[in-house]
Amino acid sequence: MGRLYSYLQLVRVGWVFLREGVISALPAEELPPSARMVQSLSRHFARSKAKHASRSDRLARAVARLGPSYVKLGQFLATRPDVVGAEMASDLSLLQDQMETFAQDKAEASAAMSIGRPIPEVFSRFDAPIAAASIAQVHPAAVRTDAGDHKVAVKVVRPGIRRRFAQDLQTFYLVSHLVERHVPQARRLKPVEVARILEQTTRIEMDLRLEAAALSELGENTRDDPGFRVPEVDWERTGRDVLTMEWIDGIKMSHVDELRRAGHDLNHLADVLIQSFLRHTLRDGFFHADMHQGNLFVEPDGTIVAVDLGIVGRLGKKERRFLAEILFGFITRDYLRVAEVHFEAGYVPRHHDVRSFAQAIRAIGEPIHGQSAETISMARLLTLLFEITELFEMQTRPELVMLQKTMVVVEGVSRSLNPRFNMWKAAEPVVGEWIRQNLGPARLLSDAREGLGAAFRLAEQAPELAARAERLSRELDEMAENGVRFDAETAEAIGRSEARHGRSGRIALWIAALALVFIGWQLA
Repeated sequence: MGRLYSYLQLVRVGWVFLREGVISALPAEELPPSARMVQSLSRHFARSKAKHASRSDRLARAVARLGPSYVKLGQFLATRPDVVGAEMASDLSLLQDQMETFAQDKAEASAAMSIGRPIPEVFSRFDAPIAAASIAQVHPAAVRTDAGDHKVAVKVVRPGIRRRFAQDLQTFYLVSHLVERHVPQARRLKPVEVARILEQTTRIEMDLRLEAAALSELGENTRDDPGFRVPEVDWERTGRDVLTMEWIDGIKMSHVDELRRAGHDLNHLADVLIQSFLRHTLRDGFFHADMHQGNLFVEPDGTIVAVDLGIVGRLGKKERRFLAEILFGFITRDYLRVAEVHFEAGYVPRHHDVRSFAQAIRAIGEPIHGQSAETISMARLLTLLFEITELFEMQTRPELVMLQKTMVVVEGVSRSLNPRFNMWKAAEPVVGEWIRQNLGPARLLSDAREGLGAAFRLAEQAPELAARAERLSRELDEMAENGVRFDAETAEAIGRSEARHGRSGRIALWIAALALVFIGWQLA
């Protein structure tokens, strides 16, 4: 039944896209002739209003008709230009996550159940929602303190969203498997893995305790950072379906004229924003992955406050080091080093020639060095880099793609504040300091400390590892002498499967059984 539901949903999606004119508006340059013919015919089925709308408007209407899960899918794919292409990612990035609010009584009931106490006991006021998105909506509220009522923002998960998303996720997986099976050129992009990441990130986003934890972690990381902070979490009034946090009185960064009238230095705000993002990325390896203008506020003293941490990104120390070396290589025009870093990181398969790859990197770097600094975009540089690596079969790296997409958004916000924004000049204090600390002598000391710590941990585990090795050796000797033995349940399962499958199926099952036995020895 689940698979039938997925196919019916797929038909529904196709029909909505057809009627809203999305299919007829898709880029046709790389489509085969048969697909182009189908696309041409699809124009006759589009609604008359859709025929005169822009592609982004058509897409927005279609996704809104399909429901919250598809809005979330569209927003997620907007962060993956490597999967849907730069044009489609740009269109998807315009999707407004603005849904109809749900009833006040349902919100209060959900919040009370999640907190475990009646609303009047925990809030002195719980007002109607001021904004609703695909997963949750936000209510102004207040809590009683010794100094009087204290205003807070309360985020409540949309009722039934988990069940709806679980159903729609089956359709997403079905499409991913079909694409991976029948479109060989798309396998490099790992569509099933993309669906899995969407599932993971959305499940995290639907548990508001995890968003609260992200706010808390980023708050600790940025406690001493100049000009940037996140709201404080009220843990007493936070649960799986409700998040209570500090109310932010500030101006949205999207209201540039209002910021200017309030006397804020827009050039300074642009510098602080990009420096904060790079500091989070390089120093902490933990960054806000949805830093668009609607999620950024400026307080009266000029401090930038970032809200809505449902989507975050992480980079390991190795990835941060490679990122810094790549950027530094472009700055110094050391294209061979940039290419070598890609090979060392395992981003590009070893069968390619590193010098040929360096030549392709030079094609990106040299035009940039001929431009003035304020016209050079670091985000554009990374975008071009991903386009070049596709020619060399670079496997998709979700964490790097998320970083690149977030950098595009953050740099765009900075340029909206300062059209002559100099990305390199603004980034130098942060990137330069990180490079000096992590790519010079300090790096050797850091690596030595980490290596020494790993050696101590290995020494502590040596007795246990030796015992496991000895036990495995005895079991292998016993297997060589007496053969492999299965328990009755395993043997019966194999017998049932043999009755259902042919010769190839039997071989596969025996291989799987042997693998399970071997894994069992490893875990014993």
